Amino acid sequence: MGERCDWCGDDPLYVAYHDTEWGVPERDGRALWEKLVLDGFQAGLSWITILKKRENFRAAFDGFDPDEIARWGEPEVARLLTDAGIVRHRGKIEATIGNARAYLEIEADGGFAPWVWSYVADRPVQNRFAAMSEVPAETPLSRRLSKDLRARGLRFCGPTIVYAWMQATGMVNDHLVGCPRHAAVAAMG
Repeated sequence: MGERCDWCGDDPLYVAYHDTEWGVPERDGRALWEKLVLDGFQAGLSWITILKKRENFRAAFDGFDPDEIARWGEPEVARLLTDAGIVRHRGKIEATIGNARAYLEIEADGGFAPWVWSYVADRPVQNRFAAMSEVPAETPLSRRLSKDLRARGLRFCGPTIVYAWMQATGMVNDHLVGCPRHAAVAAMG
């Protein structure tokens, strides 16, 4: 058995995330949206920071219910700016509210999950990287999807964020080929 991808280190929370969640194809639109929001909050920070606060985010953002969040305004922004359990960044909080509205529009227009999965022809891209140095930060595909997400009204979804999101949600399998999860995740595709 090979060694797991080294980006997760030995933090038990990070290892569990790597071993059970990262790269697993996610087909639920709401779960995809939640992960995109969290990846947006991660910008400028490490993923482990967001992972450690994920349950706090879920509580603060009403379980990432886009119907609820889309109705929010300044009182909810002000409340969240005082919540030490999350990343308190006005721009990211306001973007989440706008992103909920954009998500609902896309959902009503055929569905968020089918739309984003269409970018990979509904099948995860199976990369075969042997070392982390080979894994790109963004790709032409993540640049195109980022541009289209922004055209649909979403924010904090640049090409690097989108590529990390595509990796996390299994639209691309970037587990290293020597990692035991590479074959397991590939079989889920």
